[in-house]
Amino acid sequence: MTQATINKLHKPQTDGTEVWDAIVGLHTYPTVLVAHELKLFLLLAETPRTLPEICQSFNLAPRAAGTLLSVCASVGFIELKDEYYSLTTVAQEYLLETSPTSFCGWLDMMIANANSFSFAGIKKSILTDAPIVYEGDSIYEVHEQEDKDQVTRTFTRGMHSASVAPALVWPETLDLSDNRQMLDIAGGSGAHSIGATLKWSNLKATIFDMAPVCEVTQEYIAEYGLLEQISTEVGDMWNDPFPSADLHFYSLIYHNYDLEKNRFLTKKSFDSLEPGGRIILHQWLFNDRRTGPLGTAGYNVMMQIWCAGGQEYSGLELSTLLAEAGFVNIEIKPTFGYWSIVTGRKPE
Repeated sequence: MTQATINKLHKPQTDGTEVWDAIVGLHTYPTVLVAHELKLFLLLAETPRTLPEICQSFNLAPRAAGTLLSVCASVGFIELKDEYYSLTTVAQEYLLETSPTSFCGWLDMMIANANSFSFAGIKKSILTDAPIVYEGDSIYEVHEQEDKDQVTRTFTRGMHSASVAPALVWPETLDLSDNRQMLDIAGGSGAHSIGATLKWSNLKATIFDMAPVCEVTQEYIAEYGLLEQISTEVGDMWNDPFPSADLHFYSLIYHNYDLEKNRFLTKKSFDSLEPGGRIILHQWLFNDRRTGPLGTAGYNVMMQIWCAGGQEYSGLELSTLLAEAGFVNIEIKPTFGYWSIVTGRKPE
């Protein structure tokens, strides 16, 4: 080592934990998927268990089981008390199939599309600015060799698991007592129509989506006993007219598309809504400079990989779209975790 090199040495101003968190996160979060696939959380839901009991249940060596348990405990999904591992409340609410707010469908979808969070997959999408999971706008253009009904069911189930919890919260943040008919555009499982109609008895809802999706949606509506309040209508939001409604709702739709396509949808909603009608955009939002939060930045990577032109937006960007179309009384409201709504009204 030369004297010049030695002279360049200096005590750093930061401890580098942000860099280490990014590095170890590459290994931490896939480990949670392994725990899910092994059904660790289901095992611990039955009764708290010791390390030897967990090793025996999964035929794991103690070191390997310890690796799995340490990660799950560190991210807050399990806890250790008196040598027994048990589930935390967040795991009970989101990591069990039997929970009404289960994320298991989403986790299964991530396991099935592991390339979407690999170094090679992310690098390819960044360098080509093209999706690597879903080609174009439809999941049906991928997995052509698979049964399309099963693809639809898997995807809709995954999206439902990510949507049902926030769907039970955002309706509490707005007064919808004057609304009569909600149009849930590309509404998938109907989770948000379910949440809205459970909160507002005056409201009826229609899920407007493609035929294969509507078949699955009907099952969810029946499961929640809401066949009288919620219906489905087969349609293409790009080409078919919207049914009459005084409330248009889009959840995780705008982030699938570029600004021009979203301008089209916004103008179409404005023209279709009854005077005084409301539009609601339900998304994860960037700050106005698109420098965070980290969760939204991570979701933005998923959209880079999944959708041509897809990206997350800031509240300012979505508000501007609404204003350009003619909406007034525009508001941005944080609702639940990373979720927010951007809403506006069509003038009377």
